[in-house]
Amino acid sequence: MAGSDAAGRRIRILTAKVGLDGHDRGIKVISRALRDAGVEVIYTGLHQTPEMVVEAAIQEDVDGIGIGLLSGAHMTLIPEVLRLLRERGAADILVFGGGIIPDADIESLQKMGVDRLFTPGTSLDEVVRYVQDRFGARASVG
Repeated sequence: MAGSDAAGRRIRILTAKVGLDGHDRGIKVISRALRDAGVEVIYTGLHQTPEMVVEAAIQEDVDGIGIGLLSGAHMTLIPEVLRLLRERGAADILVFGGGIIPDADIESLQKMGVDRLFTPGTSLDEVVRYVQDRFGARASVG
């Protein structure tokens, strides 16, 4: 199954809008595309705090967190999610995301531990392929 890991378990992804950003159409479209591809998606909704996202990710035993940010607060909110995951012993949960993020910030965030960032114009197919390939392959190794 395309939305499953090597053991046949469905890939579980939590998607969230962190901070005060109220634009949720993009993350809803991505969440739907992932669901249609067989991925189990937990969408937490708008105005989530980093603490809420990390707590939900741990409780839901997800493989990854997909964060959508258009507010410009990516250099504050995403590092806080990463810090909290490490603090809670859940650094194995990969973080990816998308939004309007300058190239220099993408590089900085990836150095901090973000697995992948998507920018405007990325196709839904590319995001779905990333999730299937990254999380399916990850499960077969570890």
